[in-house]
Amino acid sequence: MAPKGRPTDNPKGRPIHIRLDDKCENILTEYTSQESVSKAEAIRRGIIKLESDIKK
Repeated sequence: MAPKGRPTDNPKGRPIHIRLDDKCENILTEYTSQESVSKAEAIRRGIIKLESDIKK
């Protein structure tokens, strides 16, 4: 059976649900408008920026 959806080299099969306060929602909305990206893509970008804060 063929997988559903478009073929991709980076499948995103891990859903997450979060609650945001007004400030975070406004920041996210402004960023998505400015960069013309989805909220999901904006959140992924934010998570990647956190990588440098991980203590190794």
